Amino acid sequence: MRSKATILIVDDEESQRQAIAGFLMKLGYETIVSSDGGSAFKAIESTPVDIVISDMRMPGLSGLELLMKARAMVPDITFILMTAYGSVNGAVEAMRQGASNYLTKPINLDELELSIAKALENRRLVAENRRLKEILSGHAELDGIVSASTQMEEVLNLVARVAPTMATILIQGESGTGKERIARAIHYGSGRADRPMVVVNCAAIPETLLESELFGHERGAFTGATIARKGKIEAANGGTLFIDEVGDMPHSLQPKLLRFLQEGTIERLGSARTQKLDIRIIAATHRDLRQMVSDGKFREDLFYRLNVIGIAIPPLRERKDDLIPLAEHFIKLYSERNSKKVFGLTRQAKDALLKYQYPGNVRELENAVEAAVVLTRGEAIDLDDLPLAFRPASASGGAGTALLYAARSGATRAAIDDGQALPDRLEAIEKKMIFESLRRAGGNKSQAARELGISEKNIRDRLKKWGYKGE
Repeated sequence: MRSKATILIVDDEESQRQAIAGFLMKLGYETIVSSDGGSAFKAIESTPVDIVISDMRMPGLSGLELLMKARAMVPDITFILMTAYGSVNGAVEAMRQGASNYLTKPINLDELELSIAKALENRRLVAENRRLKEILSGHAELDGIVSASTQMEEVLNLVARVAPTMATILIQGESGTGKERIARAIHYGSGRADRPMVVVNCAAIPETLLESELFGHERGAFTGATIARKGKIEAANGGTLFIDEVGDMPHSLQPKLLRFLQEGTIERLGSARTQKLDIRIIAATHRDLRQMVSDGKFREDLFYRLNVIGIAIPPLRERKDDLIPLAEHFIKLYSERNSKKVFGLTRQAKDALLKYQYPGNVRELENAVEAAVVLTRGEAIDLDDLPLAFRPASASGGAGTALLYAARSGATRAAIDDGQALPDRLEAIEKKMIFESLRRAGGNKSQAARELGISEKNIRDRLKKWGYKGE
């Protein structure tokens, strides 16, 4: 791998190209010079070039034509164009065709140096992202990471940069944003990818058991400890430990985790033997740890030990560019899983998905798409196939009012508490709402449909599915 960037300077004025080449050589770059677009293209064909600095107007191939021809052959080559005839139209067209920057003559060398540094940094980020995405494509559990938005591209840029290091990572974001997926992406992008990634969820384990779960115990360490047991930290030796919902860790246990982060050693409960371990720590939480530190609920020193590198995952409502690509990914996933031929979304369904605010983030979108794939009778998910919460309310209140009524009446609570899988729970909620609406409407399907904000055909289809014979 080359340690220095190679820069091609193209200008029909010899004094100009020699002046730029001399300046760049002093900065440590390798340089090639060409006097016209034709010879520059031959140089690009025969030599690995990182950046081309080209005049816009030259005999033969213009700078813009050279850019278009070169990028057709080497898509990731970087161009910085120069001209004494600066115009807005020329700049817009150059940038539209993929130029990294556009400088006017006489060239400001400080500005040129800065443009080159930015271009090289962007090339590095693109290369790291490409490598990360190649790694992610080999792991099915990471398929839900979609980066169509600039926000998620920035997250993945950071993931690509920190993954190969030993730095401790703190991932923060609302529930359902995909914090564990990002943690797995970091693990698989590191040199520990062939070692285990062990997960412990502080919110899912009773406080009395969490210490033993993390650090392990010896036989007889406490009542019921009939055998010695290795903890999660020990099990992750050589690999990665992902501590999910670290904000829920009891205050009494935080000093012991801090000691491990500082010294890399643990002692099992009931043991005086110290073990030295080699583990990379990634933690995650949906809580505001800084506020918890201020409130005295989380140790400040532990927070700074965990937050060596912080990654904030934006909520889905703030990255709408990811919505439809994510939905289409889940449609493909659950169509295959349920042996159904569902290929996309109608315009009405897309509009509804884009307008929704997603308090449950990506997890809520995934659940909604799974339910819609199961329920749809067509090859594209329509508005009526989506859960009621996603459908726009009618003028009289419609689905929004019906959902509010269901929540107040306890219909949703009863459905959610019964331990069913999510598609069954969604269907149970829908069934209860439809039957209650029919009861209030005296069995009139048109009136019930108007109240719920759905079509009468939708009600008839659902009743037929459920074997309802009433008129």
